[in-house]
Amino acid sequence: MKFKVSSGELLNRLQAQNRTIDSKSPIPILENFLFELNDGKLTITASDSETTIVSELEVSDSDGNGRIAIAGTRLTDYLKRLPEQPVTFSINDLEVEISTMSGKNTQMGFNADEYPVNPRLEPDANNFSLDAEILLAGIGKTAFAAGNDDLRPIMNGIYFDIEDNMLTFVATDSHKLAQFNRSELSIGFTNSFVLGKKPANIIKNIFAKNDGPISITFDSKYIVFTSTTFTLYCRRIQGTYPAYKSVIPNSNPFCVTVNRNDLVNAIGRAALFTDGTGLIKFDIQPNIIHIVAQDLNFQCGSEETIACQYDSTPMSIGFKATILNDLLSNFDSTDIQIKLSDPTRAGIFTPATQKENENVLMLVMPMKI
Repeated sequence: MKFKVSSGELLNRLQAQNRTIDSKSPIPILENFLFELNDGKLTITASDSETTIVSELEVSDSDGNGRIAIAGTRLTDYLKRLPEQPVTFSINDLEVEISTMSGKNTQMGFNADEYPVNPRLEPDANNFSLDAEILLAGIGKTAFAAGNDDLRPIMNGIYFDIEDNMLTFVATDSHKLAQFNRSELSIGFTNSFVLGKKPANIIKNIFAKNDGPISITFDSKYIVFTSTTFTLYCRRIQGTYPAYKSVIPNSNPFCVTVNRNDLVNAIGRAALFTDGTGLIKFDIQPNIIHIVAQDLNFQCGSEETIACQYDSTPMSIGFKATILNDLLSNFDSTDIQIKLSDPTRAGIFTPATQKENENVLMLVMPMKI
């Protein structure tokens, strides 16, 4: 078989799909891209057996149909070193010849029959469409809170809680929780699934430039995300997700409103003087927050003071600096609210003003001070 394709367009596809290839895969064939030519259309597949990305690309001057696996890293690195130009692939059995305006190279491909077949979903699989913007916002505001516990794999992903006309994204590692809720949707059923962190992070990249709807189909084992450019297949994380709603306090009566940048910078400065626990203490008083850090081992410490809006009882509460930094970096509002009840209960962080039909909430467990 033979075809001609734009070097730039092909490189863009390969770089996006290369995110799922494991260079040290226990299945050697998965270190390659699968190329399938059929009636002038090139289908490219990349997989690590758990996550698979498929895309289609129009080609020209095609001759014949066929399938072959081509080494992923070498091909991508080769195309990076080419200026934009037409590239011709000529494939005879397993021999691949790539011709450019300045030269050509020859390499051996691999038998495409060894490449795993894409999953087939059950006939009664659920399906709904979601704007790419909503999908990316939900993943972007929650993925950082997912766990890394091999003993509790259900915590190592993002929970999609589907309720007829509302979708809630949730991630937690038991120390922090992030929730993004979007209402006024047209889904039409109630269900749920857990998306792993790796496919979630891939989605953030491959759908970043997609302004259209994303089709989401899932059954008891797999989830499929489809846009006009890419199709991503991934395994569901199996298990029962924790009852996250019961963890979120119903009433945190003490509310502090503070400028997010002021808080981020003050925490960053104070965090330089924390001990191995990363503890920083908030001493909250009317219209002022004192942020205190100490490292008794090195006899150093720091105190920062920033303005806030607060008119209730003074309170002291401790948090881990790294968790606060992760949390605050996922807000895009100018001001945030911190809702508290007492120093032993979770603190709730939200934007001071929520966007229409959206609700963002971050929960952080306190540290003992």
